[in-house]
Amino acid sequence: MAQEIERKFLVKDDSWRAAADQGTAYRQGYLSTERGRVVRVRVKGTQGVLTIKGERQGISAPEFEYPIPLADAEKLFKLCLRPLIEKVRYEVPHAGLTWEIDVFSGENEGLVLAEVELDSEDQQVELPSWAGPEVSDDGRYSNASLVSSPYRNW
Repeated sequence: MAQEIERKFLVKDDSWRAAADQGTAYRQGYLSTERGRVVRVRVKGTQGVLTIKGERQGISAPEFEYPIPLADAEKLFKLCLRPLIEKVRYEVPHAGLTWEIDVFSGENEGLVLAEVELDSEDQQVELPSWAGPEVSDDGRYSNASLVSSPYRNW
C-alpha cells in the first residue's frame, strides 16, 4: 500500500526563496472530503492527477495517485467542492531532504506552508531556519480543510 508520511510547518520568512526552484502552479479540487477519505483532482503545471487518501494516523495516511489526462482533470473540476485550491509549489533542498513550499492564492492567499515527506514517522529532520511552528496535527492546514474553511476567513 502507498503511504504518505509528512510533516507540515508554517513558514516564518522568505529566506527559503534563495534555494528554491522556479515553482509550479497547482490547482486542485476535492470530490470528497469526508472523514477517513479524500478524493482530489489536481493539475500541476500541465499534468492531471487523481489522488485518493485514507484516514490520517498521526503524520501518516494511505495515499494513491494516478495520472489522468489534463482534459479529464479540467472537466472533473466542475464536480469539485468550492473554492478550488490555488497555489504555487516550490521545491527547496535542505539537509538531504526536499521541502515543498506552498504559496497559496485565491481564497487562501497569505498562507505559506512547508511540507517534508519522510521515509518513516521517526525519521529525524533538521529544520531549516525559515521553518516556523509545526502544524502537522492541526487539521485546519490540510488542503481539504482549506476548501470548507479558507484561510482568508480565519
